[in-house]
Amino acid sequence: MENFFTILFEQFSQLQSLYRWKGKMTVSKQAIFLILRAQSGDREAFDELLKSIQTALFRYIFRLVGEYGLAEDVTQEVFLIIYRKIRWLENPQLFLVWTYRIASREAFRQLKKERHWTEQIRDEEVLEKISDREPAEIYEPELIEKLPTLISNVSPASRAVLILHYLDEMSLSEVAEILDISTGTVKSRLAYGLASLRKEIKKEK
Repeated sequence: MENFFTILFEQFSQLQSLYRWKGKMTVSKQAIFLILRAQSGDREAFDELLKSIQTALFRYIFRLVGEYGLAEDVTQEVFLIIYRKIRWLENPQLFLVWTYRIASREAFRQLKKERHWTEQIRDEEVLEKISDREPAEIYEPELIEKLPTLISNVSPASRAVLILHYLDEMSLSEVAEILDISTGTVKSRLAYGLASLRKEIKKEK
């Protein structure tokens, strides 16, 4: 099987034809048809379905774990989970949310095995104690511009919301649904993540 990870940024147009990202993660009729066929055991439809999401999903996982080899391993495991469980997905419209939730959980599971998670455990504990009151939405262009290069220095929980919202351009409600947290918690983690980025930028000066 061809290693599709070598074409990471070359297949996004196909993904856009099946799913609409900005504003709402909607699934097209074409994608729903593929999902239903895959659920009935059609391997060709399943392969086509995975091909349509592989680039964006791998990019998200890679940004989350920060290592190419680990991202490959996590993505392969995510695809195996999707293959085993897709028949139990009741609503095809939730396919994208469902796959990103699986990817997030698997990435977090793998990160916990890495020493980097241990180093950031204090940040994770802080995040759990942050109030879920909804602060005003924050958008700081100078920070977002540097996000791809600084993202590895942010704790995994904040990293996920920053990637999904600012880099993958998902709405706050979509991020909340994927990570199974409240919208208020998403906003709090965004604010905390941006604050962490500011500290990293100050260190560089």
